[in-house]
Amino acid sequence: MKLAAKIAAETGMIGLAGTPAEGGWNGFNVLHTAASRVAALDLGFVPGKNGRDVAGIVDGAQKGEIDFIYSLGADEFPADKLGRAFVVYQGSHGDVGAHNADVVLPGAAYTEKDGFTSISRTGAGDRTRHLPPGEAKEDWAILRALSDVLGKRLPYDNREALRAAIVADAPHFAVLGKAPVQNAADPALWNGVGAAGPVDPALPLGSAIADYYLTNPIARPAARWPNARVLAHGAPAMAAE
Repeated sequence: MKLAAKIAAETGMIGLAGTPAEGGWNGFNVLHTAASRVAALDLGFVPGKNGRDVAGIVDGAQKGEIDFIYSLGADEFPADKLGRAFVVYQGSHGDVGAHNADVVLPGAAYTEKDGFTSISRTGAGDRTRHLPPGEAKEDWAILRALSDVLGKRLPYDNREALRAAIVADAPHFAVLGKAPVQNAADPALWNGVGAAGPVDPALPLGSAIADYYLTNPIARPAARWPNARVLAHGAPAMAAE
């Protein structure tokens, strides 16, 4: 990580202020191995004080120290190793997380709900073309209903109120179709990214992902991906789940 940040700084990926078109900061991104992990980090889904990371949660569940787990579409972890913990899974795809849950709260897929944080090239939020099947609901509506049951009612009853709350927390989402002006990167910040470690120049760079088409619960069960795998890797075709 330290070496990657050094490369980013020395190749102009970070530094000057302004929009990308003006030659300003254009981002330093780390490729994660699970879908939506970056979005979760942006939302602040990290362990709080005395909290546990994923490994700590799994360990605590196995030891009986954690008896209840609420999973927001988490599939890229050992969901079958949670011991006797009662697991509620909220999500749109029946992947490993749903298969190992005691209760499943069906959420709408991304094609079945209006988008706001996914901004199209036209400068407008994505709009749904299909309604979710059965009793599935948009994720925010599930959490809003749950907040009532818990006696901690969330302050929005419709999309307009939800979007107003998002804009209040992240004002740049109110400005569509325009790239934000970035501040100049603080060298001290980037010098503090990551930790130095040994580098063996004899070892080639490699990818942490063995098969791109199996990295998320949306791609895995889709009928078209096995054929893509054959074209990309010459791998044998797999039946869709």
